Amino acid sequence: QVHLVESGGGLVQPGGSLRLSCTTSGFTFVSYTMSWYRQAAGKERELVARISNFAGTATYANSVKGRFTISRDNAKNTVYLQMNSLKPEDTAVYYCHAPAFGSWGQGTQVTVSS
Repeated sequence: QVHLVESGGGLVQPGGSLRLSCTTSGFTFVSYTMSWYRQAAGKERELVARISNFAGTATYANSVKGRFTISRDNAKNTVYLQMNSLKPEDTAVYYCHAPAFGSWGQGTQVTVSS
């Protein structure tokens, strides 16, 4: 059974940084693309970043390009989202997603506020 668990969210001031982690189990992690999504209050869930299997080619939403970095540690079955220069508009619940299985984590809240 595919299982995704996010961690690392919290409250941070504008301009600050956070690193989210998503620990996975139940599938051969290295073989699959992984994604991070976010959903702000009253808005639709949107793709933030995606990282391919094996070589780990990354793509980003325009709104986070140059500020966020997605990475993966295949030995630890974990995908990360490093978020720098955070803005109030980055406030949302962030979700880890395994597209091949349609699986989602429970989400972790990120709040950017002074």
